[in-house]
Amino acid sequence: MCIADRPEFAAKLRARLKGKVLLVGIGNVMRGDDGAGPKLIELLDGKVKAALLDVGEVPESYTGKILAAGADTVVLLDAADFGAEAGRWAILEPEEFADRALSTHQLSLRLFCRFIKENSSAEVLALGIQPAGIELGDPMSAVVNQSVHELAGILEEQLGYYEQPCHC
Repeated sequence: MCIADRPEFAAKLRARLKGKVLLVGIGNVMRGDDGAGPKLIELLDGKVKAALLDVGEVPESYTGKILAAGADTVVLLDAADFGAEAGRWAILEPEEFADRALSTHQLSLRLFCRFIKENSSAEVLALGIQPAGIELGDPMSAVVNQSVHELAGILEEQLGYYEQPCHC
């Protein structure tokens, strides 16, 4: 979504975030834009009322922690090729994922989401960011970096800021 779609996107996201929320960052920071998920987790740490988990490239290795979190909503944060302009973001449903990997990782996100849904009562969705490049050793592109910061802001708004003590 472009910045002009921000209010509509935020409203759709707010409607999906129910109860206890777990944000799961997926990606490899050494592969350019593939590091979008972990970067979001880094930016949100201590700023939202949600559990955060950076699973790197292997979300399947964290299924025990994900299930143990007891979340009502699990949100996967990942660079995903959904055929949009680089830097765009979208709410992606598990049913939309092909049986092949939509993201840059080995396990199909569809299978991963199915496993989480079958073993918990959580709603599972993904926030995908269209990458510009995922070459090993490349830095994150400027357009994806900007999108990551915009999404962090939206998530902070939707999940609430932690109250800071007033030093008046």
